Amino acid sequence: MEVMEITHKITGGIYLVLDPARPLPLLLQKLEAALKGEINVVQIWNNWNADTDKLTLIEAIGSLCRQYNVPLFINEEWQLLTETLYLDGVHFDTIPKGYNLIKETVKRPFMAGITCSGDLDTVAWADENQLDYVSFCAMFPSPSAGSCSIVMPAIVKKAHESTLLPIFVSGGITPQNIIALKEKTPFDGVAVISGILSADDPQQQVQTYKDALSINP
Repeated sequence: MEVMEITHKITGGIYLVLDPARPLPLLLQKLEAALKGEINVVQIWNNWNADTDKLTLIEAIGSLCRQYNVPLFINEEWQLLTETLYLDGVHFDTIPKGYNLIKETVKRPFMAGITCSGDLDTVAWADENQLDYVSFCAMFPSPSAGSCSIVMPAIVKKAHESTLLPIFVSGGITPQNIIALKEKTPFDGVAVISGILSADDPQQQVQTYKDALSINP
C-alpha cells in the first residue's frame, strides 16, 4: 500500500456526517451539492445496512471528496484505514483502547478526532495524543444524536480554555441556534447530518450555516 502524507489541516467550519444507510445515488447527489457549498470535513457515520459493500461505498464517497480536496473520516471502524486509501482519518465515539497500537497497525499517517460528550478528561486525552479536533454531542435534542447526552455550553467553554484543538459542536444544530450558542461559548465549527442532507438545496443550506458561523455575537 502506498504511504500518503497528510495534506489536510482541520481548523473548523462545516463538518458533514453522512448516513451510509441512505440510498447511495441520492447520498452522492446531496454530498456533491454540499461539497460545492465548500464544506470542510466529511465523515461516514457507523450506521451501515447489513448488505453494504463498505469499500465500494467509501471509494465512491472518497472519490468525490478528493475532487474538492475535503478529508474523509470513518466513524469508529479504524481497521478500514488499512484497507483503503480513500479514508483520511477516523472519528472515535469514545477513547479507544490501545491507540498507539492502532497507529502501528494502520502503518500510514491518518487524522483523528473524538466525541467528548460532556467529559473534559476526553479533551485532555485528545490533546495529549495530538488528535486533530474534538467534538461535543449533543448540544440540542436530535434523533441522529442517538445516545448522546445534552452538553451544557459551559463545558464547551471550559474545553476552549483548556485546548488549542479545533472544537466542533453537534446534535440538533441549526443556523438559528448557532448564533444563540455562540453567545454562550466559543467554538470553531458545527457537525451536521440531516440539517444539510435533508435540505432541498444542500449547497445553499451549507452557505446558510456558514453565514451563521461568521456572525460574531
